[in-house]
Amino acid sequence: MDLVKPKQFTVTAHGQTTDLTGSLQPATFMEHRGWKTDFSFKRPGVYQFAMEPTPYWEPAEDVSIIHYTKTVIGAYGDDEGWDELVGLPTEIVPLLRPFGNYAGNSFTGQILLDGKPAAGAEVEVEFYDKKNSLHAPSDYHVTQVIMADGNGIFNFTCPLAGWWGFAALSEADYTIKDPEGNEKGVEIGAVLWIYLDPLPKSGN
Repeated sequence: MDLVKPKQFTVTAHGQTTDLTGSLQPATFMEHRGWKTDFSFKRPGVYQFAMEPTPYWEPAEDVSIIHYTKTVIGAYGDDEGWDELVGLPTEIVPLLRPFGNYAGNSFTGQILLDGKPAAGAEVEVEFYDKKNSLHAPSDYHVTQVIMADGNGIFNFTCPLAGWWGFAALSEADYTIKDPEGNEKGVEIGAVLWIYLDPLPKSGN
């Protein structure tokens, strides 16, 4: 699908949040409209990039969708603060450092909704098959599903190297008008992308 320009795109590091929305430039991704930017890491630290998309109407589900998306990058060997909150309406807090991991590691996270644990929230998990080289035996395998526990905590073992996306879905306590002007429900999602490296090969 085409991505409308995000409502906001920020980076949080060293206790400060900087708005990067103005730096976004149009791009083509997977043959659809997307956005890109350039960012230079000036100093060591943990940098949390977060995107608030423009809400879009999903007729198949009869709701508007807003998925707050973030990824966490460690720069120059610093790893302090990777579990700190960005302050999104709904957010996945990593309980495993979300970088410097190998394929086969188990990722653990806690889902927060309005700052409180989202007990029993549904989490969808997908692997970004960049080369489109994998052939899933069914659609169930493309989007896997976990239920968080009573404290909003979930765990998933990532078998492959590459990017993995976790989307914790909740129902908002407000409505948005659909294209015909009717007030309809809103699905909000806390999305976190992490990258896992392949296991290193031993030397000969």
